[in-house]
Amino acid sequence: MAQRYVVQVGDPVLRKVCEPIKSFDKNLADLLDDMKTTVRAEDGAGLAAPQIGLSLRVVVVDVEEGFYEFVNPEIVYQKGEQTSPEGCLSVKGKQGDVTRPQKVKIEYRDRTGRKHKLTAEGFFARAVCHELDHLDGILYIDKAVGLKDVKAEDDK
Repeated sequence: MAQRYVVQVGDPVLRKVCEPIKSFDKNLADLLDDMKTTVRAEDGAGLAAPQIGLSLRVVVVDVEEGFYEFVNPEIVYQKGEQTSPEGCLSVKGKQGDVTRPQKVKIEYRDRTGRKHKLTAEGFFARAVCHELDHLDGILYIDKAVGLKDVKAEDDK
């Protein structure tokens, strides 16, 4: 498992609609393992493949509910509304308030290609929506209100 470089806003890969995964093989497993290593090393809540330069529909989310791998995910239901500050590993030093659904249901495949359904609420739903937006070339800054500069933990 290797840590990957996280691309920053301005890189064109972040604005592309990603391609679905067709092969559920060792390359996908290695990619997912590397993404998990990277999100942990970067102290993030999630990471999408375009954030490491790959235009593929793959996401990992690491929240209190656990570590999740979503391949070819799709939101099939959403309900409610929540507004909270968000940041992004690909938009360092910025934060803004974003309104997202309070609850989402998604369908996705795991690393072996098996289909799954999942319901996420609260912060988990927020993280899922944030990461899935990346798969369609959408960044949180496109939706944020009150975007502001924030200091990195090392600068405080």
